[in-house]
Parts: sequence; C-alpha cells; structure tokens
Amino acid sequence: MYVVATAGHVDHGKSTLVRALTGMEPDRWAEEKRRGLTIDLGFAWTTLPSGEDVAFVDVPGHERFLGNMLAGLGPAPAVCFIVAADEGWQAQSADHRDAIAALGIEHGLIVITKADRAAERVDSVLAQTRAELAGTSLAGAPAVVVSALSGAGLEELRRQLGRVLADLPAPAMAGRVRFWVDRSFTVKGAGAVVTGTLTAGTLAENERLEVLGADSPRAVSVRALHSRNRPHASIGPTQRVAVNLRGTTAEEVHRGDALVTPGAWPVAGAVDIRRTTGTDLTEAPGRLLVHVGTATVPARVRPFNARHARLTFERTLPLVPGDRLVLRDPGSRAVFGGARVLDVDPPVLTRRGAGTRHTAYLETVPDGGDARLEVMRRGAVRRAFLQRLGLVPPEARPTQEGTPGERTTRQGGIPADVRVYGDWWVHAPVVDRWAVRLREAVEALADSDPLAAGLSRGAAAAQLDADGDGNLLDAVIAEAGLEHRDGYVCRPGLRAGLGPAEQAIAALERRLAARPFDAPEGHDLTALNLGAKELAAAERAGRLLRLDGSVVLLPTAPVLAMRELARLDQPFTTSQARQALGTSRRVAIPVLEHLDSRGWTRRVDGQYREVVR
Repeated sequence: MYVVATAGHVDHGKSTLVRALTGMEPDRWAEEKRRGLTIDLGFAWTTLPSGEDVAFVDVPGHERFLGNMLAGLGPAPAVCFIVAADEGWQAQSADHRDAIAALGIEHGLIVITKADRAAERVDSVLAQTRAELAGTSLAGAPAVVVSALSGAGLEELRRQLGRVLADLPAPAMAGRVRFWVDRSFTVKGAGAVVTGTLTAGTLAENERLEVLGADSPRAVSVRALHSRNRPHASIGPTQRVAVNLRGTTAEEVHRGDALVTPGAWPVAGAVDIRRTTGTDLTEAPGRLLVHVGTATVPARVRPFNARHARLTFERTLPLVPGDRLVLRDPGSRAVFGGARVLDVDPPVLTRRGAGTRHTAYLETVPDGGDARLEVMRRGAVRRAFLQRLGLVPPEARPTQEGTPGERTTRQGGIPADVRVYGDWWVHAPVVDRWAVRLREAVEALADSDPLAAGLSRGAAAAQLDADGDGNLLDAVIAEAGLEHRDGYVCRPGLRAGLGPAEQAIAALERRLAARPFDAPEGHDLTALNLGAKELAAAERAGRLLRLDGSVVLLPTAPVLAMRELARLDQPFTTSQARQALGTSRRVAIPVLEHLDSRGWTRRVDGQYREVVR
C-alpha cells in the first residue's frame, strides 16, 4: 500500500476529493459532518487502475488545526497539494507549502479542484500555484484539474497518482520499527488499538515493542494487526496499520507517541539541528513547537548561528540524525521553518568558547550524520550506538589486517582512521594517544617503584578517558606493547628488579636450597627486612613460592615434595608426609594442599592422601 496525505487551504475540497476517489467518508466526527469542516485526520483507501493500493490521510486545512495537519503529513511519503479554482492560492496554502518543504516531502502532485465552479480561472490559478511552489520539492510536480462533483479529471488524477507512486523509493522492509501513533481507541473484547502510517520495518503478531511518549517507556506486544479492515499476521511498509496492543490501554497511548523496537532507537531530550527552510534561527523565539512524526513537543531554543541551534524538549523523542522537524512559533499559527537533526546526544557546553567550537563542528556534519565524525568527536563509541543512530547498517562487518599498531579496516564501510576492537570504534589518533599515556604511566611506576607488580587494571583504565569494557583496555595494552599479568599491566617479559632486597632474597634462596622445607618464620623474614612487598616482587620474578601467604619456599619445592611422597606407602597421612619432608605441620599442610590443587595428590578420606599416578 502507498500512503498519500492531502494538503491545502480550508474548504478547497480535500475531503470531497478523497470521498470521490475512494467512495469512503474521511470525516469521522459528527461535528465535522455537521459543520462541513475537517477538524481531525481522516482516512480512506482505494485501488488505482494501475493496481496500486493507496491510502489517503485527509488533513484539516483550517489554521486552527495546523497541528493536526502536521500529524497527518509527518509520516506520509507523498502528498496531493490541493488548490480550489474558484478561490486560488490562500493563506493556509502557504502554511501547508511551508510544512511540506520543512518535512522534505519530495513526491506528490498538484490538484486544481472545483474546476466546474471557475473554469475560466483554472489556468491562472495553476500558474499562481506553480509560482508559489517554485523552489520547493513540488515545483515540478504533475498537475491535474478535476471536479469531484462531476467526476471530470478523476481518471487522469488516478493515472497521474499511479505514476507518482511508482517513483517512490522502496521502503526498508527489515530493521527497526518506529511507528508514530495518530489515533488510539478501545475495541470491545480486544482492548487498546492504535493506528498510524508504517513507513519502515515490519510489524508482526506477538512482536514485543515499547511505547515511547510523555510517560516512562512501556513494554507492549502486538495482539493483532489490521490494514484496510483485514487481519494480517505481519505488515510491512508503507501501510496504514491498526495495531491491537497487549500491556496498555487506549487512555495510556496518545497521538505523538511512538511504537518502537525496544533498545533500537536513541531517546533524545535535546538535539542539535540545522535549518533547512524558513527564518534564520537567530530570530527564533526562546520557545518553539516542534513537530516530528505525529508528535508536537514544546522546546527551548539556543541558537548557535543562523543555520544551527540546540533544541531542548519538554519530553524525550526517538530521533536519529537526518530526521526532519517542523518548527512553529507558539505565538503564531504559521510555520517558522524546517530543520534536520544533526546530533541526538549533544555535548554539554559550559566552558568558555565551547559554543563557538561546537558551532564550527556542526558546520562540518552532513545532513544525515556521519559515523566517522561521531567517532572523532567521542574518541571511542560502541558500534551498537552508531547503529541506533542509523549511521552503521547492522549487516556491515569489518575485516582487519595487520599488527595491533598497524590495524586498518579494508571493508565494511569503516573509515581508515577508525580502529575496531570488538564492539568499539575508536579514532586512531585517540588509540595512539592512549597507548603512549599508558606506556608512560607503566614506565613511571616501574622507575619509581621497582618492586611494583605493575599498573592495576583500574589505574590503567583511567588512562583511557572512556568508560570502556575490558576488551577495549586489552586492545590498548596490546597497542602500547605492554602485557597484562595477574591483574597488572607491565612491560613485556620484564622481571622486576629486587633492588635493596636482592641480598636478603639471595640469602633466603641459599637457606632453602640447603633445607627446601625449612620455611622461615616471621621473625626470620623481619630480620632480613623482607616484607610482603619484597616477597611478592620475588615471587613475580620467579625466585620464591608463597603458600597461604606466610609459608615461603623455592619454586622447586613442589617437585621435591612429590619425589619424597612418591617413596611412601600409599596412601599416607599428614604426619607421615611431614616426617618425609623433614618439616613442621605449619609447612607440610600448605604444601599438601598446594599439591592437591595441582592434581598431583588427592585425598582418599579425612585422614589419608595418595599420589596421583
């Protein structure tokens, strides 16, 4: 199905034309029928002679209902711009033109209605309309002259509409869903139903979604789907869809809320924008009404220059770079201008000159955003975040070649100056800076404290200026040419020097070489000025083995112990092992437990052990 919105001044025949094309009544409210005035959005559908199914979203034309009109235009990919022959171009014609330009709708046609009332004015009204649309995306749109009452021109309108729809780009069938709600109501026996225009992605029965609106996000699921009053197990774009929801009520969902794929969209409380149409942003009032999709949200405005500004919303919105916004002055019913979203997670600007620097950065950002610029600005960013921004397709996967210091991406749409480590994309100069900083920190610690095990992982991670996971830290450690051992980052292959403790450790080694299981007592170590720090350094250097933190032996002690224990009758007791080793229970028990942990001995019961053959 194709979805087309109407646009045009009040009482120029939009609803009458939709009624004539579809045989359906788009006005839904009794007041609309009583007054002959469209107040809210109307919906109708038909099949064109060329076979295309088309749904019309009929919008109100009166200036008092411009917000409703924008909710109908927002998600529509094409428009019928309607001007009555008897009245010609009017004030709301200009408002609707400006709204279409702001939304960037590029496909549509011009319809001159009520030709039966003023046939002599048709040519001049069409010429005036084309002049007013000059410079917009509808400047070259095909034009049709009709009379909905007599039926004149309707067949030509259907043919031209079919040609316009054939030129629409194919929508994205797969991927995340963002479905802007334009109605919510209750169906007896079914519960909450919401309607809207599905422009991308596919909805399916039992699919889990989130409702994003003024309140906290709510988890819901799809009970059933309808389009054109027919049930569907799944529905793809572009369609008018009614979604029966579980997990909410119709009173909890409102026009302007969005049904989204959970976790797939950034939720923005503030955005940086670029003006695309309308008045310079430096002339904007302090507050504007922002229209996107079917939502209308008040926002504070901080202009940076004529083209760029920051909007801070009164509620969060699921937005990505490239989204189109319509801006309105709350004190006026006219459209102030249009804008594109550039950044949905803008930085805080508090330092002197930060605004000027950020404005210069925004000048470089393309309309749809840019993954490389995002990585450059942030230094490091997760791929999943870039996917939520719509800057990285889910299927793109990098291929990396070279050593860690020479790694470059050869394919997958990843810039050459961006390095990829698991889920992380990091700007190459940032990686290099982190690696230098980490290497200098490790070297400085080694120089100031030769007995230190190295830089702890926490201290190493602090050098990165990023809340990265262990994979990112490990990558930077490799880039720096360092090693990670026992929770510490240190120089590769480095055996820590023992400095002033060297002589004491050597004396202890000589003692243990003569009597392998004569572990020194605490007072012996104190006499040698060997504390926990010196013993730990000697252990890291492979000079000593510590058991239970207090029994100090040579690293060869376990092998020597096994040689003696293997000579005993099996199984053996702890007392027998102690006598074979010529030592005390203080030493024998930690030695036996160490051998158990290595699988060299095992307990037979509470009293006996045996050597594992």
